[in-house]
Amino acid sequence: MTQNTPLSSRLPLPSEDVTLRVRSAAQLRARGVSAAQTSAQCLPGGPWQQILPGVYLLHPGPPTGRERLHGALLYAGRPPVSTRRAPARLAEPGYGPGEEDAYGEAMVTGVAALALYGFAAVGPLGALHRIDVLVPRTRRLRSARFVEVLRTAVMPRAVRVGEVPVAPVERALADAVAATAEASDVRRLLTEAVREGHCEPAAVVRELSEAELLGRPAVVGAVDALLAEGQAAAEARLYAMVREHGLPDPVWNVELRLPGGPRLGAVDAYWPDHAVAVELDARAPRYGVPARRRQAEEDPQWAAYAAKREQLERLGVTVVHLTPRKLREAADQQATVVRTALMAAADREPAAYVMVLPR
Repeated sequence: MTQNTPLSSRLPLPSEDVTLRVRSAAQLRARGVSAAQTSAQCLPGGPWQQILPGVYLLHPGPPTGRERLHGALLYAGRPPVSTRRAPARLAEPGYGPGEEDAYGEAMVTGVAALALYGFAAVGPLGALHRIDVLVPRTRRLRSARFVEVLRTAVMPRAVRVGEVPVAPVERALADAVAATAEASDVRRLLTEAVREGHCEPAAVVRELSEAELLGRPAVVGAVDALLAEGQAAAEARLYAMVREHGLPDPVWNVELRLPGGPRLGAVDAYWPDHAVAVELDARAPRYGVPARRRQAEEDPQWAAYAAKREQLERLGVTVVHLTPRKLREAADQQATVVRTALMAAADREPAAYVMVLPR
């Protein structure tokens, strides 16, 4: 394409593809459309409009939710001025090696990300007034119009929802909670995250702790509800695993103790004839303790788990330790683990007699 090529043949044609209806200034230049020509197309009554600095909508009507999302990523993903080079000529109909190249490291987070994950509590993408975009802390980029730029020292690994780079659910939740003042709204978001199987409570609490959000009044009660919801969901998956894989019926949610002696602790399922117990680990990080300190300090909750397990196993009781995530993602494998423990009971020395009490 040369300078003598008519402007009409340089301009992108209307397309059903949202990524072709929203273009950055760099993408237009790569097609041979100069800044002056772009400005002329965006005059009042013209066929284009500028929706963000350096980002253009190639039709006159209002942008759709997907167009705003794509524009936000183009805006946040453009390289810093100091690293920009003359763009290479791009082939039609795409932008070269991959559309994600135009986004750089930017990814959608917050409520907009939750909408992409299908959260009912946030409504449709097109109804959102703002789109949060996560970028590295070193980026010198300001929020603009409907785009809120969030910076972080450590970028998470993006998840692809369709072709859109999105922050992991836990991070998106934390960024959404940070921008939400109503306790009822926070509670709905956190409860849906666990109830619908988007993520585990421990991961959410860890992310909220890292963001120093656990002390907020709107968050405290919501986290308690989140942990209760997570425990209930994990127990439901455990019941389903036993039923669907034909395991013998255990006694549920019981306390074990030695006759006339001390309590040995509670377990979520117990097979008395096999001396096999299942314990769900639904622990969450301690409130307000950053990850670096958690790694350096002993976790007293884990120490209690380990001490209980050691004591039961000294008495001949096999303890199978399951996590909510394992039950959600690999129930077949966990059923095999439990079945193996039950079958191995015949080859073990008889366990000490323990009393089984309702929890």
